[in-house]
Amino acid sequence: MVAAVPPPAPASRFLWVSSGEPHAIRRRELLSKYGDKIRKLYGYDHATAYQVVAVVIIQFIMAYAVRDWAWWKLWIAAYVISGTLNQNLFCAQHEISHFLAFRKPLYNKLLALFGNLPLVVPVAVKFREYHHDHHIFLGVDGGDVDLPTVLESSWITGFFSKLFFTFIYLAIYAIRPPRPLADVVNWVVVIGVDLAVLFFWGPKSLVYLLAGSLLGGGLHPMAGHLIAEHYMFAKGQETYSYYGPLNMLSYNVGYHNEHHDFPQIPQTRLHKLREIAPEYYDSLYCHTSWCWVLWRFLVDPSMGPWSRMHRVMREGTPAANDKFIASTCRTAASAAPADAARSAEVLGSGGASALQAVMGGKSAARVTRSTKQDENNPNNYPA
Repeated sequence: MVAAVPPPAPASRFLWVSSGEPHAIRRRELLSKYGDKIRKLYGYDHATAYQVVAVVIIQFIMAYAVRDWAWWKLWIAAYVISGTLNQNLFCAQHEISHFLAFRKPLYNKLLALFGNLPLVVPVAVKFREYHHDHHIFLGVDGGDVDLPTVLESSWITGFFSKLFFTFIYLAIYAIRPPRPLADVVNWVVVIGVDLAVLFFWGPKSLVYLLAGSLLGGGLHPMAGHLIAEHYMFAKGQETYSYYGPLNMLSYNVGYHNEHHDFPQIPQTRLHKLREIAPEYYDSLYCHTSWCWVLWRFLVDPSMGPWSRMHRVMREGTPAANDKFIASTCRTAASAAPADAARSAEVLGSGGASALQAVMGGKSAARVTRSTKQDENNPNNYPA
């Protein structure tokens, strides 16, 4: 009698790699070759602040204007106008979280709070903190909060569940556990503005803004960047840039490889980084259409929340890192089958904390909390 073969662990669908965080490695390579030229790009740009202020003003003018519109007109405006502008403001949160609009961090935090007002959902503070974790612990379970869980990868498998996943993607930030007092301030201010809009202008104005956040983050051309940035379209490549016209409406968030390599370069100068080191960027798989990205994610049964790269260990092994460097920092080194199977089994049965224990007892979350340093300073990024 043949023994029954146990089903594979759900986490075995992930691509497990043994090389380290790719952007830290590529950053070192680029600085060793083009350090003087690249460092001249560091800094901030007030252009981001001007655009955020303009978009917030337009959104509240529109919210006031639609207060007496017919519902069918409101929903069209919510998708076309509010969806575009609120997704613009969410992309602004990404840029501002790295303190790239002003020199002083406080001014950036205030701008982020101001840009959060039309979004209805409080996200500014949580996004800033969790996004820094995402940069430092890319692909590390328990550290990278953008990494879908085993549960999500098991449940979200078909067209409609993936469509639902895209709509709630941004709302997840609002229900994460609160951290600092600033998070409470974020909630009080944003919810206070929501109530004021509802009281003075009525429900249609609030629906216009809320629908813009949900629709703009779901089945909307602007939302394509949420999938395009790290979902795997080429095996072994972890991050993807988009070079297309929608960068003009999204603070150049499409230059995502460039941004992860040097998050201290403002969005208006990221194209110059690619010009300085074309041999590192031109060979990478890139996107030219966010609409195609969304369509591929929704209809391709081989793609889903499992289409993300997971690290066996954050730092990687020396041999695997050398292999990654030899590919011009393009393709991650796959983990040995035994290591991948063990990591998948531990993650599936014990969760991220158990996997971190296997990785050496290093808790990504604990490391992030204990450093108390500015992750936007290139000297503070872990090697």
